[in-house]
Amino acid sequence: MTMQVLRTPDERFGDLPGFAYTPRYETVDGLRMAYVDEGPRDGEVVLLLHGEPSWSFLYRTMIPPLVAGGLRVVAPDLVGFGRSDKPADHADYTYQRHVDWTRGLLDRVALRRITLFCQDWGGLIGLRLVAEEPARFARVAASNTFLPTGDEKLPEAFFTWQRTSQEMPVLPIGRIVGFGATKPLPPDVLAAYDAPFPDETFKAGARAFPMLVPARPDDPASAANRAAWAALEAYDRPFVTLFGDQDPITRGADAILQARIPGARGQDHRTLKGGHFIQEDAGPELAERILALVAARG
Repeated sequence: MTMQVLRTPDERFGDLPGFAYTPRYETVDGLRMAYVDEGPRDGEVVLLLHGEPSWSFLYRTMIPPLVAGGLRVVAPDLVGFGRSDKPADHADYTYQRHVDWTRGLLDRVALRRITLFCQDWGGLIGLRLVAEEPARFARVAASNTFLPTGDEKLPEAFFTWQRTSQEMPVLPIGRIVGFGATKPLPPDVLAAYDAPFPDETFKAGARAFPMLVPARPDDPASAANRAAWAALEAYDRPFVTLFGDQDPITRGADAILQARIPGARGQDHRTLKGGHFIQEDAGPELAERILALVAARG
């Protein structure tokens, strides 16, 4: 059966505040994936992976200082988000497909010695990639994310969000991002988060993500995530956590990452002031920490 794919019209992305970057595109598994690629071609690569329900616009205050620091910054839009193609059926989205789609983009752009910054689903995908291809990643900064297997109890705040994401007749993307930040977001920023989604038919990916988090031991992704943890428990390259102090969904996950991943030992872990979408609350500070991590050359 042919996958029905939607593509957001380009005019939806006009006049984005602080985000005048020219998008680049690669085709992965028949789907067009968009990404921002800024900075020197020979600079160390920083990969910025967003989560649910945002897109690379989330990184608009981090890209300039990272580029100014001499780094090459690659910020993809996951399939179903931003300028990337959007399969219209919820069933077309699986955890494994998201991992494979993202890996396909990294292959197409030929990224190596990556410094990964990942938040929310950017971590659920990115940490899987680190575990499965550790030699590809020079270092990792994880923020407000985790790698669940379904064997642990998830916080009630997650299940509240999961139910809400399925029950709301209209999923207000901009308002969701705004609710997850501690600083009020201006109307043009909220509109930019809504821009990829002209109507509800474009939001299948946004609605699917909460249901793809492994919340029980027999989840389809549980075995792969357990295998990923086994690999991460041998990952000894630099691994730093940069979590917000007001995120009810991922609170405490930083301590687990620090305890289980060898590369986290002795690193300059930080708890920053901010909510789940910490990029909105502390973007320049996050960029500063990434620059410090790269400069350490660990």
